[in-house]
Amino acid sequence: MSNQPKYQQPLSAIYTELKTDEHGLATADAKQRLEQYGKNALNQQKTTSILQKFIAQFKDFMIIVLLVAALVAAFSGEVVDAIIILMVVILNAIFGVFQESKAEEAINALKEMAAPDATVLRDGQLQTVKSDELVPGDVVSLEAGDIVPADLRLIESASLKVEESALTGESVPVEKNAATLEAGDLPIGDRLNMAYMNSNVTYGRANGIVVATGMHTEVGRIAGMIEAADETTTPLQANLTQLGKSLTILILVIAAIVFGIGMLRGSESLIDMLLTAISLAVAAIPEGLPAIVTITLALGTQRMAKRHALVRKLPAVETLGSTDIIASDKTGTLTQNKMTVEKLVVNQKLVDARTTELPIDSHLAQVMILSNDTKIMTDGLAGDPTETALIQYNLDQGYPVDQLLADKPRVNEVPFDSERKLMSTVHPLEDGRFLVAVKGAPDELLKRVTQVETDGTVSPLTKPVRDQILATNHDLATQALRVLAFAYKVINVIPETVNTDTLENDLVFAGMVGMIDPERPEVEQAVTDAKSAGIRPLMITGDHRDTAEAIAARLGIIEAGNDAAVITGAELDAMSDEQFDKQVSQYSVYARVAPEHKVRIVNAWQKRGKVVAMTGDGVNDAPALKAADIGIGMGITGTEVSKGASDMVLADDNFATIVVAVEEGRKVFANIQKAIQYLLSANLGEVLTLFMMTMLGWQILAPVHILWINLVTDTLPAIALGVEPTEKNIMKHQPRGRNSNFFSGGVFSSIIYQGLLEGGITLLVYWLALTYPVHATASMAHADALTMAFATLGLIQLFHAFNSKSIHESLFTVGLFKNKFFNWAILIAFAMLAVTIMVPGLNSLFHVSHLDAYQWGIVVVASLSMVVVVEIVKFFQRRHMRQA
Repeated sequence: MSNQPKYQQPLSAIYTELKTDEHGLATADAKQRLEQYGKNALNQQKTTSILQKFIAQFKDFMIIVLLVAALVAAFSGEVVDAIIILMVVILNAIFGVFQESKAEEAINALKEMAAPDATVLRDGQLQTVKSDELVPGDVVSLEAGDIVPADLRLIESASLKVEESALTGESVPVEKNAATLEAGDLPIGDRLNMAYMNSNVTYGRANGIVVATGMHTEVGRIAGMIEAADETTTPLQANLTQLGKSLTILILVIAAIVFGIGMLRGSESLIDMLLTAISLAVAAIPEGLPAIVTITLALGTQRMAKRHALVRKLPAVETLGSTDIIASDKTGTLTQNKMTVEKLVVNQKLVDARTTELPIDSHLAQVMILSNDTKIMTDGLAGDPTETALIQYNLDQGYPVDQLLADKPRVNEVPFDSERKLMSTVHPLEDGRFLVAVKGAPDELLKRVTQVETDGTVSPLTKPVRDQILATNHDLATQALRVLAFAYKVINVIPETVNTDTLENDLVFAGMVGMIDPERPEVEQAVTDAKSAGIRPLMITGDHRDTAEAIAARLGIIEAGNDAAVITGAELDAMSDEQFDKQVSQYSVYARVAPEHKVRIVNAWQKRGKVVAMTGDGVNDAPALKAADIGIGMGITGTEVSKGASDMVLADDNFATIVVAVEEGRKVFANIQKAIQYLLSANLGEVLTLFMMTMLGWQILAPVHILWINLVTDTLPAIALGVEPTEKNIMKHQPRGRNSNFFSGGVFSSIIYQGLLEGGITLLVYWLALTYPVHATASMAHADALTMAFATLGLIQLFHAFNSKSIHESLFTVGLFKNKFFNWAILIAFAMLAVTIMVPGLNSLFHVSHLDAYQWGIVVVASLSMVVVVEIVKFFQRRHMRQA
């Protein structure tokens, strides 16, 4: 086939190339071509079974490390530890499968959108065939209400309008015609002689020749882009993978050192040193971390669902919190996706439509209603969005629309025509005469106007008045308003021949309306909130430049008149990738763009290390939604394709919900960071204690001690940190960005000093108990020292959990007891620790002795000192941050 775009080729060339004509194909020829080209259907994406999804959860590096640890523990006799680790891993996998099983397949959703049947000319006769049997060369007939079944080059068109918002982002149906276009590189929305697969016919009729089917259509091209898009790794996944690798190396090094030194000293057997090394591994691995992360994310998804943000993939919760850029589609996301009358020109004055009520006998209102093809249904209005907006305005004003239509039924008309850009209807009056109601493009209508109505008085239309009307029309158009003019006249009889020449002349100008797809009322504040959080909102739309710029200025995305911040798809095409990558930060509004442009924009920001969230509702948004770090689909107006390609869906289509979700994401990250700081500092304390006791030749804590401490402190308290309330001013901070990790913001240094502090305090208590024993015998003194070290190591971690309620803020500022779940978690954990020492039978099972009040006093005071020291360090950290 020719490489020249079909919209540029004359019909004769297309007929020759496809070996057909305006009468279509023969049935036998169509059957042969079906075998040659294949079915007019999109490739169906391979489905993944529940078992495959479950197995895929075990590919994570941290999970593999934990599985190895479970095997080592099981072969070493630590069966309980192995079971706990396996339970954590399985729980994590179940959560992951549960979330991913909710996903709709994007390619299959595209297939579901396709028209089931098509009206086609075969053997010179109109036939109804299944749309997947269409082939290039077929001639398809279109009428209002049809879904376009393939990509068509129009042969003939009668007032055809096609709604292409799913492909282009434009909310207003496009007027089509069959004329050959000369311009090259036209965006989809400007290809007026083409009708594309899965778009909707809203008005008129047409015939078109099939020029592309299946995966060769524009929708098929988008499906291919979705299929080819790589899955992005979220910051959370990258952080956890890096953390797992670092911990594994650290664990192996420490265990090897301890094992080697122990064997060199010769005081311990091979089995004893192997158990010691395993104890170190058990102490160092935060086996509860995957479950804590998963549970924190899952609880975050529940809270977000209550606020209308539905998460399809768990890591998306946290990714939102690191978002730098929100690239948003305009239609249906920033705007309401419905045309609304905003301005009126009545009595030669420009007024706000929302605060102006037209008189009951207003000719402007009457023409708006009568020269209109909108159908008033029980469940709403049906018709062209521009026309339904006119009816809706009058209904909102309380105008008796139904009564007017009943009193003045349409008896004749001159239908809308894209060349003359007018529509006229004729209606009977009570005195036997007829009202001609005309609407259309202001410049075309004014050519047929001779008079103007002002405050009920009709006077000749003078040149100054005409110039004023045209100037007002221009001003409204520059504000991205769609302007329609209205006129009327009264005639005694209907002409024998009703056409534009006999009816549309000597008209009386009644007024104009300016309509727009208005911004959602909550979005302006959401944009302000996003900016205050350091997030840059972008508008990406298929709409015209002027419309996009006007809406962006009204929302605060750009300053009014900042034309340099706006770029079109054609201008983007003229730039190389290197040039665009350098200049991407200059642009905040992208107009008249194609799907590949959106992906290019997302990729350009990602190259700068930015975390990009992309919102959208149309088929054309799907590739970019998948390419973005987090794709956000619209639940109400969104296509199943866009929802299927998204990580999160907004149930209320409310842009403001994204800001809420970002706050929740930041909270989730902060809480996971708190849990990681708590777990790793506690585990470092355990490792340091075991390491130093081994080096000093002291009686070492047994694996059962470490296991129990981990069970007590690494579960409930750490999970409780994951549900801490949101800290104040969390949305006043700059995004942490792609390069940040869980150790950023002073967390790594805190883990080190806090772990050293925990281990040091524990060793100090052990040394005090040995140096100043309560019991005279050495064996009992060792037993008491070991018990006090065990109690201190456990209790100090529980007190440290209070420190971890905030990375930098004071415990007393955050609040001691605001988190009820945390309070219960600490109480339960303390009880679990205490019973092993206090309950007869259990203390012998755990190889610990009974402590008296004096010994408990030392343990409690030593453990509380952790809180005091950390509070002092935090005080100096906050002062340093303020000075910086």
